[in-house]
Amino acid sequence: MRIVVLGAGTVGSSIAELLCAEGHGVTVVDSDPANTRRINDELDVLTITGSASQSSVLFQAGILTADICLAVTGEDEVNIVAASMAKAMGARRSIARVYAPVFRDLSTFDYQSHFGIDRMLSLEHLTAMELARACRHPGAVVVDHLARGGIEIQEIALSNSCTSVRKPLRDLGLPSSIRIGSIQRNGRVRIADAADELLPGDRISLIGRPADVEAVKSRFHVDSGNRQRVAIAGGGETGYHLAKTLEKERFSVSLLEAEAGRCEELANQLDSTTVIHADATRRAVLEEERIGGNDIFVACTGDDESNILAGVEARELGAKRILAVVGRPDYANIVGKLGIDFAVSEREVMAKKVLSFLNVGPVVSRTALAGSDIRVLEIEVHEGVPATKAKVAELPLPPRCLLAAMSRQDFVSVPSARDQLAPGDTLAVLVEQDLVDPLLALFQRSRSS
Repeated sequence: MRIVVLGAGTVGSSIAELLCAEGHGVTVVDSDPANTRRINDELDVLTITGSASQSSVLFQAGILTADICLAVTGEDEVNIVAASMAKAMGARRSIARVYAPVFRDLSTFDYQSHFGIDRMLSLEHLTAMELARACRHPGAVVVDHLARGGIEIQEIALSNSCTSVRKPLRDLGLPSSIRIGSIQRNGRVRIADAADELLPGDRISLIGRPADVEAVKSRFHVDSGNRQRVAIAGGGETGYHLAKTLEKERFSVSLLEAEAGRCEELANQLDSTTVIHADATRRAVLEEERIGGNDIFVACTGDDESNILAGVEARELGAKRILAVVGRPDYANIVGKLGIDFAVSEREVMAKKVLSFLNVGPVVSRTALAGSDIRVLEIEVHEGVPATKAKVAELPLPPRCLLAAMSRQDFVSVPSARDQLAPGDTLAVLVEQDLVDPLLALFQRSRSS
């Protein structure tokens, strides 16, 4: 694939290195000649020195025939403008990295749709979601968010007291925006069918709107134990997103931030999180705030060494589980030896997300359900494809395939047999790996059309 990376900073360089290793043709644009010289010496890429938001520079970078444009400079506004221009000039898909939460907040304005950008990604939000998953599910990986965050896939384990067992799924009366996608039983994962019955101890994936997924979990009497105490060190965007996510769930959250003005902002933006003005890298502070009494301690201060130090101190003080953001690859082999249970690398999080976009045709992203050959595809429905020609019940879908959720103009629902897909719809589809190609044939235009 031909890929244009706008920005040769830490994120852009790591993405370019990853894409080169995957065998893609990469062009890197940066306004700093020192950055382009450095990356040109290190990688087999084409480099261009210039502004990412100038049409002449984008034209020189080959944006007219690019498969993907990744705008990852250090400035949100530049990324948004550049990604929008790239899409308008001919890039098949454009992705912009943004830092400020306002650009991803759909409640006031939809920047992504307005500027015609395919995806807006926040590295800090992605990292926070990875940390949140580790808090909820120790040792497990929860699948993903699709359709710009409008569809969530979350795995849960059924308790022995669950009252929804031994009933066909069709009789559970789930909301119209929720579907059970898969069932894991005795180590085997399979795609769920309407006639399936759940058993205590099963692990299922719930698919639908994030708020509805959280609300419906209580029907399955998820074993959550007591309300867990979480202390977060660092009130940057990663710490904020993590606190915002966890405070809505079964966690009692406290957040330590060293800068007084930022503490005021966080206190106004968060609901039930206790915001503490304190330096979490100092042992005396951790002792004073009784960090050792927490179930989980998360270090995300923005500095690897500070995160490791705070994690080690919290472990010595008695915190049960230690999570930390650690970006440097050379630290990967030592964090476990220092008592850190789970380390997240922002580079790896971004790399994983970027790789999921390296698809052709209608597939926006794809991932795998852990321990199975089941793939979760995010599919865009294009005009004129066979899938739009008949109702869902009449489509020749392959066996062991589930249209789990559909987003249409930001409204999420479970496709019914009577529905007919339309151009612009986004689908979350579960399918076994060997049946991916027959499925995708329904979403691709014939060569004659």
